[in-house]
Amino acid sequence: MSKKNKKKKKHKKFWVIVKLQFAILFLIIAAIGLFYGIRNGSQIQVLRANAIKNISESTKDTFRASQTSVVYDADGNLISTLKGEKDLYYLESDKIPYFVKAAFVSIEDKKFYRHNGIDIKAIIRAAKSIVQNRAVTQGGSTITQQLSRNIFLSHEVSWERKVAEIFTALEMEKKYTKEEILEFYINNIYFSNGYYGIQAASKGYFNKDVNELTLSQMTFLCAIPNNPSLYDPVEHLKNTLKRRNRILKEMLEDNLISKDEYNQALKEEITLNRPEITKQNYVETYTYYCATRALMEERGFQFKNVFSSTSEKDSYEEEYNELYNECQQTLFTAGYRIYTSIEMDKQKELQTSVDENLAEFTTVNEGGTFELQSAATCIDNNTGLVVAIVGGRSQDTNGYTLNRAYQSFRQPGSTIKPLVVYTPILERDYTPNSTVLDAPIEDGPSNSGGSYSGSISLRRAVEKSKNTVAWRLFQELTPEVGISYLEKMNFSKLDERDKNLAASLGGFTNGVNTVEMASGYTAIENNGNFRAPTCIIKITDADGNILIQGESGERNIYQENAARMMTDVLKSVIVSGTGKGLGLSNMPSAGKTGTTNDNKDGWFVGFTRYYTTSVWVGYDMPKEIPGLFGATYPGAIWHQFMEKIHTGLESLDFVPYASYHAPTENQANVPSEQEQNTDTTKQEEVKEEEQEQEDKKDKQEEEDDKKEEEEDDKKEEESNEKEEDPKTPKDDSTNQDNSDQENPENETPKEEETNQDNEEKTPTGQENPPTNEENGNTDTNVNQ
Repeated sequence: MSKKNKKKKKHKKFWVIVKLQFAILFLIIAAIGLFYGIRNGSQIQVLRANAIKNISESTKDTFRASQTSVVYDADGNLISTLKGEKDLYYLESDKIPYFVKAAFVSIEDKKFYRHNGIDIKAIIRAAKSIVQNRAVTQGGSTITQQLSRNIFLSHEVSWERKVAEIFTALEMEKKYTKEEILEFYINNIYFSNGYYGIQAASKGYFNKDVNELTLSQMTFLCAIPNNPSLYDPVEHLKNTLKRRNRILKEMLEDNLISKDEYNQALKEEITLNRPEITKQNYVETYTYYCATRALMEERGFQFKNVFSSTSEKDSYEEEYNELYNECQQTLFTAGYRIYTSIEMDKQKELQTSVDENLAEFTTVNEGGTFELQSAATCIDNNTGLVVAIVGGRSQDTNGYTLNRAYQSFRQPGSTIKPLVVYTPILERDYTPNSTVLDAPIEDGPSNSGGSYSGSISLRRAVEKSKNTVAWRLFQELTPEVGISYLEKMNFSKLDERDKNLAASLGGFTNGVNTVEMASGYTAIENNGNFRAPTCIIKITDADGNILIQGESGERNIYQENAARMMTDVLKSVIVSGTGKGLGLSNMPSAGKTGTTNDNKDGWFVGFTRYYTTSVWVGYDMPKEIPGLFGATYPGAIWHQFMEKIHTGLESLDFVPYASYHAPTENQANVPSEQEQNTDTTKQEEVKEEEQEQEDKKDKQEEEDDKKEEEEDDKKEEESNEKEEDPKTPKDDSTNQDNSDQENPENETPKEEETNQDNEEKTPTGQENPPTNEENGNTDTNVNQ
């Protein structure tokens, strides 16, 4: 056969293959259309028409520009702008190093220079999964398809998006060259921590231009975009290095680098050299977090905090992290208008209160951040929206971005008792006047000083934060039931190991944050109804069209009367309990103190009819803080802030609880008017009798307390004689939490509350929502 005929045959064979590929593609799309019916088949034509329109109208500038999103406070004033920096760090094709291009082609799309925008085999696998699972469960997108998705489409997982992605990629390959497409791709992919494009990533992680990097450093950066959360080099350096090694191996096998280059790159140690980070304030970071989650929810993502297995949890977190990063990328580049509930006057007051009450603690760590820290969250009880949030103390240093209010998780001490013990037990035939037992428990917690009051009212047990009472009631309730209330209120770091009796006293594997605690207490004030906390009112596009309306629906957690009884009891805590002296001057208030083992964490959570505020004080790396109790620094912060924001407001008391339990649906029919009047009289008589009994009990308990205090004072005097430094609190020999103190003025504590301390179990370190600087018990999956 002649050379010419061979060439003809080869050329003919090539076109046969091309035609066959298009035929297969047509059959796939037709099959999808048939599977979803005539209506969806028509929809496929619409998707194709949109793809043609998008690409025909696009220019090179389409791939360079990013729109600025804007954030507003509750009064419509500008808080901040979220500006993408694609154009600032954009590199033309000839400025992108060869190794960067080679790395992406080798690891992401080996057939990039040979296909027409799609990989037929990958599409067949995706089509098969669509038919079998009625959903897209397989990826396999080419570089061109990924670019199509990033620029022109959403990231939702659906067959419509997959088909639109195919059409867009095909059209793109007709209009732009391979080098242009690769240029667009490398400049638009996300490299985690707010960096878009290889040059921005190079500046962000190594503080160098990309053409100054070594092969090892370049491939290290190329490892990130495949999963910006999993391969985040700040949080998961080992993961990033592992993928870098895989990329180098692929490049070697594809003959894109030599053996010597491969060996040298593998041996090279990667050291990040990040420039000083521009500081973001606490309002901004929390707003970005809430807005990103709102976008996730709008795309159909269902948030979970309870899992049946480790594999289910791992799968959920992977899906969460991937979508979180995608939505955050959209947030920074789509030109949204984000309207929030943040009231800047209250924000300023809360920050001032935190700063002023901790001003005496001036020690800073190596990074220049104050060692003793605080976090606080204020929620408007009328709307359930966050109006102020503080994630730490103010200071002039740049780069501290950890927002402890929602990213740090700490042991809550006794502040958890109303949520998991007392309000639930008040749903079960208990009242504030019910008699409960305060006595030693074998193999259980003890009350500090070894003193017990015997039979006391439930109200008094809460006022004095009696651990033995909470433990016994939680045992009666069962840990599974108690923890279920937190599960229903979206407490995000719950663990199966938390379903034990220690949780009644605040002993958790991971802990809670101030946003969660404020929302839990808001539910008590709101007659037992919970609203998921957020600061997002609405999100619109640049033209004002509403994309997300941030309405948080209510769901009932506690019975109404139980919540009202709990509120009444928490009023007593501030009047004559561990929070004595923290009440507001002209506004009824309620609250609870909390202190963990060795005074490592101090909490105060309290509310009025208007607002609920939670406050935490402690070190990022938990350690003992002499003089820290729930009623000292946390209580002082809460009191100063709440006094300020209630100035000039009408004094409103809480709705009183009914002194009897309302009949259930299965009980007697509705009584007649005469029966109702008789019942009302009886209720009043019962209430009077209960009050008389309560007065007698209070009188007896006061006498008992006086005796206890005298005994405690005597023991303390004896103890102080033995202490070298009488100002340092004595260690709790029971290895349990310290009690909350009645005196917010730092007087010598007279009664201690013991709470289980599980902090040694608490993992250190995200959410995604991803964090970069967590210390101690923090949420490392939260973007900051």
